[in-house]
Amino acid sequence: MDGFITKIHKNTTTAGPGLRTEVLAVGCPLKCLWCPSPELIGDAAKFLYHPRRCVGCGSCVALSDGETICYYDAYEEIGEIITAKELTTRLLIDKASFLATGGGVTFSGGDAAMQAEFFFEVTRLLKASDVHVALDTAGFFPWEKIAPLIAAVDLVIYSIKTLNRGIHKRYTGVDNKLILENALRIADMNKDMIVRIILIPGINDSEDEISGRLKFVKSLGKNAKVEIVKYSKPDVKKFTSLSMIEMMEGTPECSDTLADYAINMAHMIGIEVVR
Repeated sequence: MDGFITKIHKNTTTAGPGLRTEVLAVGCPLKCLWCPSPELIGDAAKFLYHPRRCVGCGSCVALSDGETICYYDAYEEIGEIITAKELTTRLLIDKASFLATGGGVTFSGGDAAMQAEFFFEVTRLLKASDVHVALDTAGFFPWEKIAPLIAAVDLVIYSIKTLNRGIHKRYTGVDNKLILENALRIADMNKDMIVRIILIPGINDSEDEISGRLKFVKSLGKNAKVEIVKYSKPDVKKFTSLSMIEMMEGTPECSDTLADYAINMAHMIGIEVVR
């Protein structure tokens, strides 16, 4: 069973406890308009186009078999196919730093749960070497697809973007009913969770919206912590290179004041905040 990944980020401190290696998987069923990695949306390989490198030679359209080729690297293909054993071997190189810092490996993306079977196998191999494993997912999958992977990992990093079904579908392309149901199922497993709450001015930053999401996190039990994520503007150049339109133009970035307000509210409710 092979996996489809794009990057391996080493020594990160933003994907769970300790020093971690983060594996970015290709594929995500959501289409969040603010996504910082639009090249990972969907389930197929994409190409970034760098127009400054293009000399107009026409080689990219001259092939008859449908392949894309460029002698000047104007096209950058996203993703590589890798076996579970090969990925595990590359990750275990940093085992010493994981153990020394209480860190480990985090599968994200995209959404690594889209390749649940592959990452279950990698998790099994990593756990055999006593490596802490976290899964970063939005949870928009049938429970039977992701339940074995959820059970295998040590930590689930989960995103609750809004409780409002209409807003959720408008800005992510999907309903949030399954996402909320799966969050409750994960909590019932007594699995450690970090619930990420992104704050986007004018979309999900009202007092009711913030308090509602925090109360939902509280309902997940003592194993659930919260991380407040400030919205920042996506890379417009990346959208352009994908021939995509950046839809968040005009939306201001989240202020420190708004983030502090949410953090203080979490403390008042009695939720541990991860920074």
